[in-house]
Amino acid sequence: MINLSHRLGFALLVAALLGAAGPALAQTGPAALAECAAIAVDHERLACYDRASGRATAAPPAPGQPPAPGQPPAAVAEKPAPVARGTGSLIDTAWGFDPGSDRYALNPYHQNYLLFARYTDNVNTAPYAPAFQAAGQPETIDDTEAKFQLSFKLRLWTTDDRRWGVWAAYTQQNQWQVYNDNISRPFRETNYMPEVFVSYRPGLALGGGFHWNLLNAGFNHQSNGRTDTISRSWNRLFAEFGVERGDFAVLAKAWYRIKEDADKDDNPDITDYYGYGSLTAIYKWRGHSFSLMGRGNISTGKGAAQLTWMSPKLLGPLRAYVQGFTGYGESMIDYNWNQNTIGIGIALNDEL
Repeated sequence: MINLSHRLGFALLVAALLGAAGPALAQTGPAALAECAAIAVDHERLACYDRASGRATAAPPAPGQPPAPGQPPAAVAEKPAPVARGTGSLIDTAWGFDPGSDRYALNPYHQNYLLFARYTDNVNTAPYAPAFQAAGQPETIDDTEAKFQLSFKLRLWTTDDRRWGVWAAYTQQNQWQVYNDNISRPFRETNYMPEVFVSYRPGLALGGGFHWNLLNAGFNHQSNGRTDTISRSWNRLFAEFGVERGDFAVLAKAWYRIKEDADKDDNPDITDYYGYGSLTAIYKWRGHSFSLMGRGNISTGKGAAQLTWMSPKLLGPLRAYVQGFTGYGESMIDYNWNQNTIGIGIALNDEL
């Protein structure tokens, strides 16, 4: 039987507990609970109930740290992922379409290479016959010579996202009779090609994993800088399209020759041999680079093909390089000359 003193002590304890819990009970009234129930986000609603009941809540974890046991994950504001360009794309890398690329970029354009030895199975002496005859010398042109090409492009203007750009470019190709000491080792042929064009990145998915990432349009002039009977030149408007999938890309180029006066045209039939466009396929595999170019005129049945291989980097940026060519127009002086050539040397870069 509980005596009076025990009952009085128990009553005082209950009163003390109720007094301490009074504010908390007041906060957990119907109105407070209704406010918590109306919160849609789970961890915020739970935090509301904790506050209403007087339960302490832990501070949210630091960025990058997991939440404490029993603690709800911190809310993370969802942001749209930026569209990445220039990562893993052959075209984006070659053409500076990455928004972080240099605004006024000076980059390689076509292949830059040096063939120490380039052999032809059909030497073209016809254009030089008058010069040999005037000098009283036999037509002695070696079937093996050196060949090299220099090519670069400069971006003159671009938008902030690098999707549009205006470029100037220059390509020079030389055939050098370096092993022909009988005629003082001359440069047999030099071709010059300045260009100006607008570049755009469509960024369109075409299906099958292919993306259309390049559209160029502009003007180029190509000539050999000679006079009289061995002068060759033409002017063109062109458009170029580039699609890619992973390590494989295709560049399709179409051109229109700007007509010249008949008395000034050094090579009026040049499109019979070069045609009106070209197609170049590029494939990269384990550091190796392969390219195949084809062009021609269907109506005349004349054209050309060129196959190249570059090794992985051997010395700094330099790679071993092999170039094979068959058909017409390996150079301007040979635009109407059919031959097969093979050359070996070093290269700095591929088309992409």
